[in-house]
Amino acid sequence: MHRRRGPNFTYVSGCVKYMIFVLNFVFWLFGGLLIGVGLYAFIDKWQAMGQVKLETVYDVLLNISLLIALLGGIVFIVSFAGCIGALRENTCLLKFYSLCLLVLFLFEMGSAVCGFVFPRSLHGLFELGFTDRVVHSYRDDPDLQNFIDFAQKDFHCCGLTSDGYMDWSKNEYYNCTSPSVERCGVPFSCCINATDISSGLVNIMCGYGVQNYPVAEASKRVWTSGCIEIVRSWAERNLYTIASVALGVALSQLFVIYLAKTLEGQIELQKARWQT
Repeated sequence: MHRRRGPNFTYVSGCVKYMIFVLNFVFWLFGGLLIGVGLYAFIDKWQAMGQVKLETVYDVLLNISLLIALLGGIVFIVSFAGCIGALRENTCLLKFYSLCLLVLFLFEMGSAVCGFVFPRSLHGLFELGFTDRVVHSYRDDPDLQNFIDFAQKDFHCCGLTSDGYMDWSKNEYYNCTSPSVERCGVPFSCCINATDISSGLVNIMCGYGVQNYPVAEASKRVWTSGCIEIVRSWAERNLYTIASVALGVALSQLFVIYLAKTLEGQIELQKARWQT
């Protein structure tokens, strides 16, 4: 015999419903924070520089503050759909939410597969024109300059491509034909010992004239390998750790998609019950 269901019975699980709501509420707040930080940095840079160049796709991709704001906007919209969809038991919003997560999951998997199967091809494609833009825009964007300096100091590299420290010849300030005192040099973040131990001050002139030296001589003063190759080697050395983190993120996404689809099904069952 089937147990008789009371008038207050519902197919919708409160545990599933509020788990989705709480998770997305946290990400909704995080998305709002990213939007605020990104817009604040973008406006501050705009006021300091007088203008921000956004004429091509490269200009947008290299504008870190704008990328943070855009990423925050995506997180804000998707998590908001998950929040309201779960709280109001709206299947349209839940379908939109689970579809966005699925598209993100497939994009991540496709990027991972391409990265492992065609690493050299992607490396060459990246070097084709993007790196020239990055090096050329080094002094034009303070956020990009800070990011490059951070990467060069932490990963002990200089430049981006396989040309290493010679990449900086593509920058108008470090080109050997430049009238600047920095001509034929590299940024101080390339230097092996940029900070004076006794005074604690950074010697911003430590990379001056380095492009005039061969690799053997230059390697005594600056890091000579490009950052892309260094980062790729670091990723290969830490492959299992990166794979474990990626697997954890992927399983988490699949679990949240499963929760959303489960809640969708429960809501549909409850609607069918109401109709009958």
